[in-house]
Amino acid sequence: MKIARRILVFTQSALKSYGPSSLKRVFWDKEYSGDKWNFADHTEGDCVYSHLERHAANGNILDFGCGSGNTANELAANAYQNYLGIDISETCLNKARKRSEENGRAEKNRFASGDFLKYSLTEKFNVILFRESMYHVPIGQIKSMLSRYSEWLKDNGVFIVRLETADREGIPKSRPTAMINIIRTEFDIVEDCQYPESGATVIVFRPKAG
Repeated sequence: MKIARRILVFTQSALKSYGPSSLKRVFWDKEYSGDKWNFADHTEGDCVYSHLERHAANGNILDFGCGSGNTANELAANAYQNYLGIDISETCLNKARKRSEENGRAEKNRFASGDFLKYSLTEKFNVILFRESMYHVPIGQIKSMLSRYSEWLKDNGVFIVRLETADREGIPKSRPTAMINIIRTEFDIVEDCQYPESGATVIVFRPKAG
């Protein structure tokens, strides 16, 4: 029974990351319709915010995998001009829109449904953020995906990725660590900070010159 349960959980996790967009949407909507992710709805003071505030410079932010709107509502309101959050779960987006209205940020914060592995835009941003959402990108697609999204960065714009690369005992997590190492190799690093208290790494980077 335990083996069957582990197989089921593994299969569902794989589909939520790598399955067709329509199927991913069903899985994520189901999870966010319950209480499973309520614990993550409040992350005030997270280590990523100081990096975002510094590099947004009262400009525009694109947040891939925005969830229920934490970044859009917890980031200092004067740190950015406009925010666009993308998530595949309409349930998440409805929560994010409601929070933005309640916080008086409905004019600044926009949200759109989509699979960020396939999303396309014409506008450009000061910051493109992946806050834990990079975990759902196949490792072999990280470089090509980020290179494609580089076209949406303004001059001197940056990517910011936050991932938990270690557990609370400081033991590295292999997959997130491998993702960060790809970024370190393939892009120009602006900031590379570890936060032992949470196990997080925040890395700020941009495409290599030329």
